[in-house]
Amino acid sequence: MAQITDSKLYPMYFKPIYKRIMWGGDLMTRHLGRRLPSGRDPIAESWELCDREGDESVIANGEMKGRTISSLLKDNGRQVVGNSFAKGSRFPLLVKIIDAGKRLSLQVHPDEEACRQLPGAEPKTEMWYVLAAEPHAKIFAGLGRHCTMRRFIDSIGSDAVEACLQTFQSVPGDAYFINSGRVHAIDGGNLILEVQQNSNTTYRISDWGREDDNGKSRELHVDKALSCIHFGDRSSPRVPGVSGKAAYNRRFPLVNRCQFFNVDSLVLVEDWSDSTDGTSFHLLAAADHPVSIEGHDGKRTSLPPGRTCLVPAAYGKYSIRLEGKEATVVKTTL
Repeated sequence: MAQITDSKLYPMYFKPIYKRIMWGGDLMTRHLGRRLPSGRDPIAESWELCDREGDESVIANGEMKGRTISSLLKDNGRQVVGNSFAKGSRFPLLVKIIDAGKRLSLQVHPDEEACRQLPGAEPKTEMWYVLAAEPHAKIFAGLGRHCTMRRFIDSIGSDAVEACLQTFQSVPGDAYFINSGRVHAIDGGNLILEVQQNSNTTYRISDWGREDDNGKSRELHVDKALSCIHFGDRSSPRVPGVSGKAAYNRRFPLVNRCQFFNVDSLVLVEDWSDSTDGTSFHLLAAADHPVSIEGHDGKRTSLPPGRTCLVPAAYGKYSIRLEGKEATVVKTTL
């Protein structure tokens, strides 16, 4: 397919890729109003933007509807991704919505150094933004200050491992930076927007004794996980959400010292003007209320809560238009 000129690029969103896993829930339906495909196992994840073999996102709006993200990048990679794009590479990030009906496994992801010792592994750093949470829901992220390496290793096979973790009450609007090497788990009752490196490498440390309908436990990867954990990192991963109200727009950095992505929370009470300058795309996720992305041509792209829009790096000026009195938009760039 011929290359698309910059003037024909536009803000685009993608058909969700749904994943069924035993711990899935119903928060996507209850809080986002999603009509999910029926099936025996619950929907646990919606991959909103993904460029991986076998899981390529398909454009769902505009004149390029039906085209895969990989096809788009093959002909227009630099115009879409930005100056860092290398010919033949995939989209650098993966965006998910995680619907945790039950607690996820305790796990860790490798960094680049660990991947050199683990054939086939891909480094993975991620960010969580809490879209919705049940009153009892928690976030487990990082080792506690008083947990020694020996205590952690000795407790892996029991529920006592939970006491080794930093534990937070889950609150909508809070964010968590989960760098590679940080032990973590999402408790049941959480609906999470996740922005991560384009990787699918996860090492399970504990699955809390869970078995499937056939009495079979999921595979654990304890040895590999232990080779990835940064035991010296006891920093807090939590970025508290915005408190209070204001009569003006506010921008709060959620992740601003990460080499893989930067994330801001835009707390809007009126329309927001922005622009891509060729350096990086903008990913815009409606967090709590619907918004529209209006381009320089006057056309609008509507985003219901939970949906992510890709504004190409070469697109230029655009505006986020409110469809109500206020809205929060999670903005990601390279």
